[in-house]
Amino acid sequence: MSRDTTQQVYTLVVEVGRKAGDGLPDAATGAALMVYASGVDEAEAVRETVAILKQAGMAPLDVTGHGTLAEREAEGHEIDTEERALMARARDENAVIVAQVTPFHD
Repeated sequence: MSRDTTQQVYTLVVEVGRKAGDGLPDAATGAALMVYASGVDEAEAVRETVAILKQAGMAPLDVTGHGTLAEREAEGHEIDTEERALMARARDENAVIVAQVTPFHD
């Protein structure tokens, strides 16, 4: 049985805490990042995302996976053209793309 090495794109939500130089607004206590990440499976996409966010000076605390495009469509999620384009870019460039940052405030 050969391992499937086809890259998929996973939608992840990453909760980050504060770290000096993280680029978040001064008053923020952390943030949620919506990310599109490529990987042969969700675990690889999560590992790559956490590594890249740490390299970027962020402090990842928790990652929630929301599945691939096909899985999200099967669950009835509406996915617009812009989101599909970002997913395609993540796949084509074998990349992690942060699509949205939502800062947390107390």
